[in-house]
Amino acid sequence: MRNYVIIVDAHQDIAYNALTFDRDYTRSARLTRRLERDTETVSRAGRAILGLPDALLGRVGLVCATLFVAPEAAKMGAWDTLTYRDEREAYTQALRQLDYYQRLADSTPRVRLVRTQAELDAVLATWADGTPFQEHAQGLVLLMEGADPIIEPQQFEEWYERGVRVVGLAWTATRYGGGTRAPGPLTKLGRELLEVLASFNALLDLSHASEEAFFEALDRYEGTAIIASHSNPRKFCATDRHLSDDMIRRLAERDGVMGVVPFNGFLASDWRRGDPRPPLTIILDVIDHICQVTGSAAHVGLGTDFDGGFGADDIPEGLDTIGDLWNLGPALRARGFSAADVEAVLGGNMLRKLRQALPAG
Repeated sequence: MRNYVIIVDAHQDIAYNALTFDRDYTRSARLTRRLERDTETVSRAGRAILGLPDALLGRVGLVCATLFVAPEAAKMGAWDTLTYRDEREAYTQALRQLDYYQRLADSTPRVRLVRTQAELDAVLATWADGTPFQEHAQGLVLLMEGADPIIEPQQFEEWYERGVRVVGLAWTATRYGGGTRAPGPLTKLGRELLEVLASFNALLDLSHASEEAFFEALDRYEGTAIIASHSNPRKFCATDRHLSDDMIRRLAERDGVMGVVPFNGFLASDWRRGDPRPPLTIILDVIDHICQVTGSAAHVGLGTDFDGGFGADDIPEGLDTIGDLWNLGPALRARGFSAADVEAVLGGNMLRKLRQALPAG
């Protein structure tokens, strides 16, 4: 199977930004910034990083696009509308986001939903050598961040039929298990959900899972593929939001991949908004640490979480929009990574996990 030199970003909150801040994904990040200048959106979400034109220029050919809703207790203000009080509200809010992606793909020829290996191959073919730039397309794989929109485990079948292929059990705690700042194991429902997810061979996402739930899910999940879509090593950010070296090793033992988040606050525990931006090399340090812990470059990728509550002033120097992720390639080569390992980190590792989970179609 041929490898295509593209970037795979395992975590972007595209629908959340569209429905919460009216951000049009089809326009460039810089145009969005001009339109949002002197608005409350900048103080709430930061200066925009995402935009389809930037992504295509930067060869970001595949994205895990999230269905993200938060519990009412985490509501940040009246403007924060994608919250829920129970599983029915969570279902409704996530369905709004799924419908947004469907409408985006229907109205934008260069955006395609990816639900099968055949659809994945069709997107990858647009990036084949010699294909004109105007024919390049971006594939979106739907990722549910926090499983509360799944009303009960067997109801996941509906979400799967609608195109969801990646499921994260938690954000903070859900009915399915402990999460960030909410320690605890998988619940009885969570263990049942793992069985259902495995029956569909869904890609399991363990970002935001509590440490106890993380290890239990690794032991219990019988599906083919596991990732941590957007998590950094605790060595660089010592909170339960991220992975200890032991967690990283255990994930690698399941051939899992973790997506590095280029948010300054996750790259350096002592960084605060308003501090100078760290150099691009800090991302290389994080990637290299994961490689050292796991013994290879096979278990690290990118999961930017861009426009997920932080903006362009909160990411390292050398990055301004999503299109600048490509700058990581030459930087990794200069650090001593082989061409094959650079391709694996930028996209190949996450692509391997997606291909394992997607049905033939």
